[in-house]
Amino acid sequence: MQRVVWGQWQKMNRQTADASLLERVPDHVGPRKMAFRGGAVHWRQRAGSLSFVSTGHSMAIRLAPSPGFRFAFDSERSREFDLIAGMLGIAPAGMECKAEWSAPIESVVVALSPESMRELAGHELDRPDVEIRPVNHTIDNTALQLAKMIKAELSRPDHVSELYLDSLITLLGVHVLRRYSSAAKPLKPVDGGLSTIAANRVREYLHEHFRRKLTISELAATCGLSPGYFTQAFARTFGTPPHRYVLELRLEFAEKLLAGTDMPVAEIAFLSGFSSQSHLTTMMKTHRQKTPRQFR
Repeated sequence: MQRVVWGQWQKMNRQTADASLLERVPDHVGPRKMAFRGGAVHWRQRAGSLSFVSTGHSMAIRLAPSPGFRFAFDSERSREFDLIAGMLGIAPAGMECKAEWSAPIESVVVALSPESMRELAGHELDRPDVEIRPVNHTIDNTALQLAKMIKAELSRPDHVSELYLDSLITLLGVHVLRRYSSAAKPLKPVDGGLSTIAANRVREYLHEHFRRKLTISELAATCGLSPGYFTQAFARTFGTPPHRYVLELRLEFAEKLLAGTDMPVAEIAFLSGFSSQSHLTTMMKTHRQKTPRQFR
């Protein structure tokens, strides 16, 4: 990181990027700051809409759920979906975008100039001629963690460290180059199933989020696949459909709580992702041939 960021700062006499990179972002939506390689803004806004042409490579990381979001690139037909915390959208420089949202949204938006991205690609990939691919929102936990750190830094308007912010912007830029550019390794299916990378990604996501309500669209987005293809590929890879995989995770978690704690069964059911104590009891009887109390 020191080679990429600190050395460049010395070379460029700590000049910040052109503020026009964030000109599409309304002034009132939240704090923003320009750094050497690009700029970032913590965007919070009520229902609204926006049409713009991206002046730089723009990344929007969603920090909170928001239903009824519509988005489209160029002249394509808008796609409506529910935003989920951790979704990443990427608009390459020069691309026309249209967005409309019917509920409040919270995001971190980062923009890098094409020159900065080419220079970064030259440093990191040894090939500056990399094309950034448009992404109409996919779940990306790495981008989410970086966005949370950027948000925290922007929340200190009088003490924002330009160098630290630039480091975070650079890390996000490298991540985008490695995963969403022409230099990225594609997630190719293996024998009709998920690739190793996609399988690991969705497995990690499920183990982190199995206790809340999940949708096939949400899981498919972690792999960049359509819901229909994802369901078939998941079953071929894991030997069971997604809903059964989630059920097993919930049952295993409930069993550990039943055997290792004195918590009420109703509370364990809630913590494990079941809608009620009776739901947990029914599932255990069906799939374990035991009642919750028999695990104690």
